[in-house]
Amino acid sequence: MPYPDYDFASHRFEVRPGIRMHYLDEGPRDGEVVLALHGNPSWSYYWRHLVHGLRDRYRVVVPDHVGMGLSDKPDDDAGAVPRYDYTLQSRVDDIGVLLAHLGIDGPLTLAVHDWGGMIGFGWALAAPERVRRLVVLNTAAFPMPAGKPMPWQIALGRDYHIGELVIRGFNAFSAGASHLGVERRMPRAVRRAYVAPYDSWHNRIATVRFMQDIPLAEGDRAWPLVAASAERLAGYADRPAFLGWGLKDFVFDEDFLDRFRAAWPQAEVHAFEDAGHYVLEDRHAVLVPAIRAFLDRHPL
Repeated sequence: MPYPDYDFASHRFEVRPGIRMHYLDEGPRDGEVVLALHGNPSWSYYWRHLVHGLRDRYRVVVPDHVGMGLSDKPDDDAGAVPRYDYTLQSRVDDIGVLLAHLGIDGPLTLAVHDWGGMIGFGWALAAPERVRRLVVLNTAAFPMPAGKPMPWQIALGRDYHIGELVIRGFNAFSAGASHLGVERRMPRAVRRAYVAPYDSWHNRIATVRFMQDIPLAEGDRAWPLVAASAERLAGYADRPAFLGWGLKDFVFDEDFLDRFRAAWPQAEVHAFEDAGHYVLEDRHAVLVPAIRAFLDRHPL
């Protein structure tokens, strides 16, 4: 099935026994590496405009997390073969395996969105010196700010059985995000591309498992990684950082942006009153050239 503007070569490899990860690897092999990590419920399709804008000079690697996009979608039942444990730690481990598979062991630019922030900064805990530049779009690398309520749409999927039934039965989260995540209505073909990988109960497992893994307190499985990332956040203040933000995001709102700005006073900030969570959809015409110029100004 063709997807608009997604004219890339598909690559797959066995990230775990019997489980294949899909990824993009565009641009010159000797180019400076940009690792772009998507969130939930999107997939590598989210980064397509940035890949187009960088691949003439930069090597852009964009995985689909297991269970997402064009990667395999294994079950997590106790007896499943192959079985995948849908946790933040699993995601972090997968990124390390992917980079080792590609022979990428040097410095890189970390570009993140949504859950990609927690995954990327979780991966960086083991080797923060490899992250030389940062491109951060509507995400977090720290727990929910104190006193901030969880949006009901997320709480429904995280904490209630009926939420899983709605998400897996009707693709409510992916379909809803394609409408609520933007301020400029997506063309129908683009919206279809966003939801296409999640076309059955089985194929929607990761969209709900991501929600159930959101760390809100000590004792949640993802909490130790996210808490450690928060402690290390200011340690990146000595390197170039680009913050691109849709201020109409109903989850990662201006409070999250302010947390990054406080940690990284040197950051270049592009915030848009007329953009939502999928900021690259709403404002890619502005953001992609700006990110390209930022990278060009700060060579590795």
